[in-house]
Amino acid sequence: MVETLLPELRIDPASPVDDLASLFPGSINEFWLEIGFGAGEHLIWQARKNPKVGFLASEPYINGVAKVLSAIHKEGFVNIRPYDDDVHDLLDWFPDQSLNKVFILFPDPWPKKRHNKRRIISNLLISHLARIMKPGAELRFASDIPDYVDWGMRKILENPDFYWTANHPDDWRQRPIDWPETRYERKATEAGRTASYISFLRR
Repeated sequence: MVETLLPELRIDPASPVDDLASLFPGSINEFWLEIGFGAGEHLIWQARKNPKVGFLASEPYINGVAKVLSAIHKEGFVNIRPYDDDVHDLLDWFPDQSLNKVFILFPDPWPKKRHNKRRIISNLLISHLARIMKPGAELRFASDIPDYVDWGMRKILENPDFYWTANHPDDWRQRPIDWPETRYERKATEAGRTASYISFLRR
């Protein structure tokens, strides 16, 4: 799949697009980005449930990309376009206000303090997301590492273009019904760690 299907579907950051709809066949009415899709459980579930949504998804680890490509082949998805490298390569490629939803789910926490700068959530990333997300678009962030939850929330809320939607503790303690459990999340729960599910909106 990696040798045959990936070249057909891979997002090419060297080829600018004015309209993300040109990347997908048929009628697509929204565009969602998943940053770091891991083994692809969440991405595949969402693509199956939302056939009218075009999914753009980045993951630098080839095993995860291969699993998503296998699902695309077996189930015939036409609404997934993967990118097998760092999402930062794509941030200038996206048209302004083109995304309806963005997912950053259980990113690598880089727990050692000297490695914190490697965390995917940064002021730079959030400033790019503010440009490419539509007003009213949703940014979903999840982590089971308390320090990273604090880090992510601080970085996102430092940008005035985003606000947190929570009104009640259950809003971040309970996973929404349209948010499937992933293998990583299950392992975290089994290890006694508690996840936070945090939603922001683009002003």
